[in-house]
Amino acid sequence: MKKSAKNHKQKTKTAKNIAKSTKIKAAKMAVAGRPKTTSAKPDVRPARVAAILAGLDAAYPDAVCELTHANPFQLLISTILSAQCTDVRVNQVTAELHKKYKKPEDFAYATPSELEQEIRPTGFFRNKTKSIMGASKALVEQFGGVVPRTMEEILTLPGVARKTGNVVLGSGYGIAVGVVVDTHVIRLSNRLDLTHHTEPKKIEEDLMHILPQTKWIQFSHQLIWHGRRVCVARKPRCVDCNIESLCYAKDKTWWSSPKSAPRK
Repeated sequence: MKKSAKNHKQKTKTAKNIAKSTKIKAAKMAVAGRPKTTSAKPDVRPARVAAILAGLDAAYPDAVCELTHANPFQLLISTILSAQCTDVRVNQVTAELHKKYKKPEDFAYATPSELEQEIRPTGFFRNKTKSIMGASKALVEQFGGVVPRTMEEILTLPGVARKTGNVVLGSGYGIAVGVVVDTHVIRLSNRLDLTHHTEPKKIEEDLMHILPQTKWIQFSHQLIWHGRRVCVARKPRCVDCNIESLCYAKDKTWWSSPKSAPRK
């Protein structure tokens, strides 16, 4: 019991220390006065958005793409494999995959049946094999074996949509042309009342409108990290969330959060 109480006390103290950031406190004061009922429009006042960004910066200053890669091409392959699959599983598969397939030519002219079995653990392996081989062949024949650096060009690759393009351009080249919108970003951007849309394209448009372009890349990494570590889907750990006071979600875990009380 003493150990449990001590751990709880340490967690609470850590959360409080993070929240003491002058930048966060100032931003929170600036957004005071939010109505208790959800507005018909998202609450994207600049001061509130700045407070959320400050909180994410404090909690996840080093957030990066969790798909293991050594270059943009490896990231492209990993991102294709990540559809409906965890990053952990993808990293396990690519650890061996990239030892055999080291460049676009290797994938482009691979034996489909062999590649299917090698990526089978990631699911949807037949469609992913077609996408990987098609994208690799296009890189070889149209781009000299180099992953293009523009969204317009990268979208011409078979099996590549805007989310994949944003991942590769952002994390592979450091080029901010949009915001990666995955399941975590969809869920958390709605919980945080930054958008009321559910379609990735519209959510991305909303986020690009309210976020400074310099934050487009890291914001999605931070929100994904937050969604995996704290704001989990089934039971968000609000007690550990340093931006809880800026969140209007109705399903907060109040019973486990000593620093908050339900809104009436």
